[in-house]
Amino acid sequence: MGVLTLFLVQEIFYHSLAVIGVGANLMTIVVLSRGNCGISRCTGRYLVSMTVADLLVIIFCVILNHLGSLHLPISFLKHYHVCSLNSITNAAVVDSSVWLTVAFTLDRFIAVCCPKWKVRYCTERTAAWVILTICTVSYLRNIPRYFTYEPDPTRGPFPLCRLRNLCTKTPWAAYLWSATIFTPLIPYVSILLLNVLTVRHILVVSRVRKTFRSQGHNGKDGDPEMESRRRSIILLFAISGNFIVLWMTRVVDFVFQEMLLNLSSMSIVTHVGEMLMYLSSCTNTCIYTLTQAKFRGEILDSISNS
Repeated sequence: MGVLTLFLVQEIFYHSLAVIGVGANLMTIVVLSRGNCGISRCTGRYLVSMTVADLLVIIFCVILNHLGSLHLPISFLKHYHVCSLNSITNAAVVDSSVWLTVAFTLDRFIAVCCPKWKVRYCTERTAAWVILTICTVSYLRNIPRYFTYEPDPTRGPFPLCRLRNLCTKTPWAAYLWSATIFTPLIPYVSILLLNVLTVRHILVVSRVRKTFRSQGHNGKDGDPEMESRRRSIILLFAISGNFIVLWMTRVVDFVFQEMLLNLSSMSIVTHVGEMLMYLSSCTNTCIYTLTQAKFRGEILDSISNS
């Protein structure tokens, strides 16, 4: 793929993502906040927080960072103080979005596989504290990024920003490398592992319940508990599966470039991985629409009323 072709693809992609992402996430926040979608208040808190984080990713990373820097090469966005603050915010909103997905996956894993912990952990209050903790830690953890930029005196009197040469400084190199492991490598592996354990538990429980019900009811009656659990599992696997698929290129790129080979020829993979990563910030609306009948009904009611 040539440089010009890649530039045109990114232009179309990021402009479309900005328009669709903002509209879809705002609509999702409004619909979920009404609490009429047939999901628990605990799950609703996680879904709303994930959608807010995704909306912030679209605003700060896509609109201000990519499109703003592209179309406004010399503006207040390029002031080194603004660059420094943007660096913190961009990393923090991505961290929040990723780790809220992990928290949601863990919450559903406990609800399905650990009934003894469900009463204590899967509550609206616990969800609120988990969300607050994740967002706070995400911002605090990225504060050192403020010092990765400095004014560039070679580009005129306006203090444009440039990255400091930190690669040769071991503490900074260790911090930036560990930050990439923290997001996305650890969340990716965690979500993958939690889904594997959840699937394993469901298969075992389903087999036991099917045997029990066939003996007690001649296999003629349905299983309302398994039907209810099935709807919850579909939502979990759709969200976490979406994350796994769209972040896969980013994770593979990180493993090859940062941990194994450091191949500069994989720059196109880096761009594609970044595009897919941002795409994951506007796909949850489609997931809710496809998997939740009441969510579809709320959207249709909103459209008809407007």
